[in-house]
Amino acid sequence: ENVIITDKTRHASVNVTRVYWEHPFKPIFGKSVDKVTDKALAPYYVAMHKPHQGMYMVTPKLLKAWTKRKNCRFNEVRDRPSHPSNPSQPTEGTQRVWMSSQMMYGGRHCAIQQLLPVENFGQLTVLHLPNKNYRRVGKQGRLGGTDNAPKNEFSDGTEVFQQTHPDLLKAMELHIDMKREFANLRTTNVRGEGNAKIYTGIRMVDTDVNFRHMHKNHRAAAEKKLEAYKAYVERGGYMVDSDMNIDIDEWRTTSSI
Repeated sequence: ENVIITDKTRHASVNVTRVYWEHPFKPIFGKSVDKVTDKALAPYYVAMHKPHQGMYMVTPKLLKAWTKRKNCRFNEVRDRPSHPSNPSQPTEGTQRVWMSSQMMYGGRHCAIQQLLPVENFGQLTVLHLPNKNYRRVGKQGRLGGTDNAPKNEFSDGTEVFQQTHPDLLKAMELHIDMKREFANLRTTNVRGEGNAKIYTGIRMVDTDVNFRHMHKNHRAAAEKKLEAYKAYVERGGYMVDSDMNIDIDEWRTTSSI
């Protein structure tokens, strides 16, 4: 069963962060995310090394073209490939993976190029996994789990909440790597000219922050982040190298003020 978050179970969310579940390979670019080879598209798009996805958008013109594409048969509803001697055992993923991704992108099938816009990548991701799936990491028989790891059990009262498994790709990690890899897409959030310039990006309001009542180390971390934010706004709302050279886990655990 999932944990219902209350004041007594709030600790269950302390080490939780957003991750891209089926893309745990490092380095990110080359093993989890691929550059697009087409020269005209390469500065603006990426593809996932494992092209699992929840949905896709296709024009009617493309759908018609794919009916004539060699080995594609995208217009035919059919079961996922399986072992001839054991039809219940899939050879290229489950039926869900086959219909959403493998049939479209697999080299032996339609071999279509996946295109994900770098500038809007985060907006195209959907939070869809329940906490139960996330909490399987590090348990017996699951990613990062050994024979001596806790059992994959959520309802017997023995569960120990653990920090994010390092093999999972954190959303912040990918965000920063994309900023590094695609410096050509750096934009400004300043509009207007001269004295009429206005910052139109994200604004952080700190009117409720009282540093005097904070622990010394927490206060120093909060002040450092506020100064970094002010510099970010002054330059137009984009990250520079010093913003990206951070410890993701340290940043996440001290970011709540």
